[in-house]
Amino acid sequence: MDLKSLVRNIPDFPKPGIQFRDITTLLRDPQGLRHTLDTLHQKCIEEGFAPDYVVGMESRGFLFAPALAYQLGAGFVPVRKPGKLPAEVHSIEYDLEYGSDRLEVHQDAFEKGARILIVDDLIATGGTAKATAELIQQMGAEVVGFAFIIELKDLGARSLLPDVPIVTLIEY
Repeated sequence: MDLKSLVRNIPDFPKPGIQFRDITTLLRDPQGLRHTLDTLHQKCIEEGFAPDYVVGMESRGFLFAPALAYQLGAGFVPVRKPGKLPAEVHSIEYDLEYGSDRLEVHQDAFEKGARILIVDDLIATGGTAKATAELIQQMGAEVVGFAFIIELKDLGARSLLPDVPIVTLIEY
């Protein structure tokens, strides 16, 4: 299945010069969604990922990470923007391609030494994925890999991430 054909391109969003890759068109297609989740799961199995937890970043990581966690027999842990989690949190501030942000995770989200797979819909400059990995490592857990639906290869984000396997389905 040609997943790329199910992704809508929106120029100049959220600001001029950005080519936004909109996955809502992929999500609404039943066969496309099933193929995306099944293929992502299969690639994670092929890489030998055996995570204790799958971490998804707010907000589009929440669309894929819980389903992948279910398929892999792992727990799901959300990494959220500030003020969204009710218990004590660890946090990290990071730069985006068009600003800065902060991520938080519950302090008791997972135990030290836990094996973590980080999942998001897209990797562009790598800031969010890098910050999430640093947050997880600061908590004493191990990042075993990353999984993304889309990768914007020309932005070179892989070089910012820990040296672990990275699974992607669509490359631009």
